[in-house]
Amino acid sequence: MAGDRRDPVYDKRRRLAGELRVLRDMSGVSGRDLAKRIGISQSKVSRIEAGTAQPSAAEITAWARAVGAPDETERLIAALDEVARTGVESWRAALEGRPHLQDEIRGREETARRIRNFQPAFVPGLLQTPGYAQRVFAMLKSSVPETSVAASVAARLDRQLALYEDDKRFEFLITEAALRWRPGPPRLAVAQLDRVATVSTLDNVSVGLIPLSAEAEAPYLQGFSILDDGDAGDDALVLIELDHAPLTVTDADDVAIYQNRWSTLWKTAVFGDEARTLLRELTAEMRTLEG
Repeated sequence: MAGDRRDPVYDKRRRLAGELRVLRDMSGVSGRDLAKRIGISQSKVSRIEAGTAQPSAAEITAWARAVGAPDETERLIAALDEVARTGVESWRAALEGRPHLQDEIRGREETARRIRNFQPAFVPGLLQTPGYAQRVFAMLKSSVPETSVAASVAARLDRQLALYEDDKRFEFLITEAALRWRPGPPRLAVAQLDRVATVSTLDNVSVGLIPLSAEAEAPYLQGFSILDDGDAGDDALVLIELDHAPLTVTDADDVAIYQNRWSTLWKTAVFGDEARTLLRELTAEMRTLEG
């Protein structure tokens, strides 16, 4: 069953989220009022109660005080420490009882107003064509079972509908090497490059390309996504997909590392017409391989 989860990370994180939600419900305090009382956004309250964001010890202390349950503080912080000590949830454990994690990622994206994504190896999932996504998922055997490839592609395409929501902001940084990486025939790459160029014209989307000719100012260690509430970057979290496990970063100091990395990478990218010119050049190059 989908709800039959035995992974300790998942269980402890959900249990803590459930206890915080119950305390708020019992107090009669709304999510909006609670957010104001403890100085965080309403969306973060929702993410904490859904188990997709991990609160800090200070937030738990303020939460317990705000709902009139200060005596629960010590126990809740102990539960938080236990979650932190348990470690990272593997792909195998995360996927137990469900075919893919696209719906969970979508849930996190729905609560964010701004999504920033850096990819050094391949085109970001929110920009992928169906054919490209199918090839990528077929390669990710540790995180996508063979029987779940089709469902994963369909769910990823559903996530892309958010690109057309005017109240959301999307920023992408993609290396030229990622654009040149070809998981299929040249025609697949041509279609994918055209898709990136088309989406880059949306008013709420910025696509920055980092040319191979640009002098590197930061190493391209791994791709990552930063989700937050807007330009101020409040309540940000970072999503990273490692070979063995998905990783969610919520500690403010750790999040700042990725925010600083993003700012550095942004300086080396080209945008707008210059980026689309690079895409046209790469498309022309790919077309020469079709014959």
